[in-house]
Amino acid sequence: MFLKKFIKILLLKTFALISVYAQEVSVSIEPERVQLGRDLQITLSIKNDQIKNYSSFPEINGFIKGGISSSSSTNFINGKMSSSQSIIQNYISQEEGTFIIPDFDIEINNKNINVKGKSILVEKPTGTNRNNPLNNFFDPFDDPFDNFFDRNNDEFYEVEADAFLSLTTDKKDIFVGEGFNTTLAFYVSESNVADMRFYELGRQLTEILKKIKPGNCWEENFNIENINSIPVEINNKRYNQYKIFQATYYPFNDEPINFPSLDLELIKYKVSKRPSFFGRNKIEDYEKFYSKPISVNVKKLPDHPLKDNVVVGNFKLRESIDSERVETGNSFNYIFEIVGEGNISAINEPSIDLNNIDFYPPNSEQIINRERGKVYGSKKYSYYGIPIEPGEYDFSKKINWIFFNSQLKDYDTLKSKTIINSYGDKKKENIIVNKESKSFIEFIKDQSNELKENKKHLLNSNFLSIIIITLVIITSTFIIYNRNG
Repeated sequence: MFLKKFIKILLLKTFALISVYAQEVSVSIEPERVQLGRDLQITLSIKNDQIKNYSSFPEINGFIKGGISSSSSTNFINGKMSSSQSIIQNYISQEEGTFIIPDFDIEINNKNINVKGKSILVEKPTGTNRNNPLNNFFDPFDDPFDNFFDRNNDEFYEVEADAFLSLTTDKKDIFVGEGFNTTLAFYVSESNVADMRFYELGRQLTEILKKIKPGNCWEENFNIENINSIPVEINNKRYNQYKIFQATYYPFNDEPINFPSLDLELIKYKVSKRPSFFGRNKIEDYEKFYSKPISVNVKKLPDHPLKDNVVVGNFKLRESIDSERVETGNSFNYIFEIVGEGNISAINEPSIDLNNIDFYPPNSEQIINRERGKVYGSKKYSYYGIPIEPGEYDFSKKINWIFFNSQLKDYDTLKSKTIINSYGDKKKENIIVNKESKSFIEFIKDQSNELKENKKHLLNSNFLSIIIITLVIITSTFIIYNRNG
């Protein structure tokens, strides 16, 4: 009996290990030292898959939950795509001292992940602590006496809510292609005394999204899954903000964007005029909160031959090359990376017009971060080039990327600053492109034909082979044991 139970447990643990390994899921807690008032982050990451669902992040003593941000990256290497996605829960430190995050479990895509805890040091206080006075707001538990011992006390009065629903944008006047952030949030004053809670939020949000999303825009959704309270100050008054929806939009044309008035219904309790221990002291009622309609004006870009194809934003160039002196017929690796804030997905590869250098189509890597109301990231192009003739090649005159600078309100160009020197004999053209030419065959012959072991692939293959063999042995033992027993 013990052997049978042991085999079952071992099988379950082995299958769980394989499942987690295949998903390539990781959870990190950073940093280990935090300044008072600054952020601690717990990050969920997954490779070659999407985070379709996840459970609530843990509560941490000495911290309050802030906003949730997300990040994604996409790589194209030799025509093969790989990707990763991250969800980041921000925690705002509230007290000075050392705080222990105990081990906790979190579900990602319906798979349970055990996370090892950490010790976090909070130091250098910058201000006094602010406690959230709305401890009973959105209380998930109801009064246990609400539905019992009713003494026909039907006189109730309505408590006015010091709260409002607001749809805001960070810009009111933009160019075609320029991003603007849109946030729908519910605000509750710290002095609010009305007892309220959200009501069928998923259903209501589905209807709200139909009204919010403009038809003429590219959307970068911040994918808010969990609604948490964030302390904010508006007109010198303290509120708790509950973000319901957030996205950045990039208009395709100059049609004005009009957001209608939106409504959100909440449960708000009426309070008895004659409270008693056995009677019903409050009853459910409903109240709708309305946001004000807002508009965003969209302007045409100034005249330019590429006005219909440029990306709008604030970008910089990072570039690197592995060798600035290359013999003709030999290769070099060149990276052209566009970094900044804007519609990263719309970035196309730079224009390259270099004679006497054969460039192979690039591998690309795209990283998009959505955090604190901003969408920023990078698009990196990795080139493999071979000079055909000797000489000096100034990339600044032949490699560039044109965009519309949203800060300068004018067109801007990212130009390469790389210069390489090539030496040696002139080679035939199309050493890469024309694979049937003699020069390409000569190029292959010059390369080493020594087989090299891919240690990482071998390690993964050995790991999976051991698991499969173990499963076969355990399953066989289990079958033999059942037949004999």
